[in-house]
Amino acid sequence: MRESHLMNTDASAVRISARTALILLLFTLVFTALMAGAYQLTRPVIEATAQDAKRRLIAEVLPSDAYDNDLLADAIELPATPALGLFEPSRVFRARKGGEPAALILEAAAGDGYSGQISLMLAVQADGRLSAIRVTGHKETPGLGDYIDPKKDKNKASPWIAQFNQIGFAEVPQEKWRVKKDGGVFDQRTGATISARAVTKVSGRALAWANTYAPALYALPAGARFEESSP
Repeated sequence: MRESHLMNTDASAVRISARTALILLLFTLVFTALMAGAYQLTRPVIEATAQDAKRRLIAEVLPSDAYDNDLLADAIELPATPALGLFEPSRVFRARKGGEPAALILEAAAGDGYSGQISLMLAVQADGRLSAIRVTGHKETPGLGDYIDPKKDKNKASPWIAQFNQIGFAEVPQEKWRVKKDGGVFDQRTGATISARAVTKVSGRALAWANTYAPALYALPAGARFEESSP
């Protein structure tokens, strides 16, 4: 009888465990379905918000009247590109006006900032000059090296990064694309040279890269993947 009782107890335990597992499974399925439904409902809003944020950032490096195409749709995929300091895939947006190339908008990164990586977005015009640069991410020391970001620069009338506006190698030879402390032509703030040096170096490399590959970058169909090769 004791053995029968133990068997009944084991069977009851199995039934309880099975019922609990079934409840958990149903809960998981319902929760997953609700999350998927919520994602599908909010996805258009999330994507629209991301698109607006991207447009606002692009507007800081390239005026909207400089192009007339759907810039976000006219993009190509870029693999990891060490010359730009990028070790993950990115995208290049191509601005056109009247069907003709106007500018390339691309990302770059300097790994040698004072406190780590400095991420940038820059626009390179079809004439080979930078339109402008913006810092999109950094961890530079507040009140010292963060002047590379115009939002943090105390000199609102003439922010440090504005010195790169409308400048190319015709105005500043590539070998002089350095801060003054290193024998170049670009200013740096006293006591915070490392941040300025990092931005200056990577912007020069990015400008050279964009100018080298501009014909190939403009020629690819939208959505294509660029493979770096000799021009």
